[in-house]
Amino acid sequence: MTAKYNQGDVLTGKVTGIQPYGVFVALDEDTQGLVHISEIKHGFVKDINEVLSVGDEVKVKVLQINEDKGKISLSIRALEEEPPAEATKNPRVRRQGSIKLDEVDREGFNTLKDKLQEWIKKSERDDLIKK
Repeated sequence: MTAKYNQGDVLTGKVTGIQPYGVFVALDEDTQGLVHISEIKHGFVKDINEVLSVGDEVKVKVLQINEDKGKISLSIRALEEEPPAEATKNPRVRRQGSIKLDEVDREGFNTLKDKLQEWIKKSERDDLIKK
């Protein structure tokens, strides 16, 4: 089935199905492969239907062939030039700063540590164990 395709081959196929996790692409009449959602394009893809439709012709690269399972992993993204780093950055502004803990906050964990020791002692007492 997959003997006619090799890892690294660049092929043209037709989108035959869309699932939330990726698209199925027919490479010929007998062979289909899967383009995982992460391999559709650079950047985040929320809804595949906004990028591709059933019947679209796409150029794909064969990433991996699993003869035992009869599966072919494909990528569209591998054939596209990666956008500049600025274009893929999260548009939200991130603030940098330091977090200051006062003495009460630092002791919060120590208090829990002390309580844990107290609880362990109570659990070991015979007069508190239900029989």
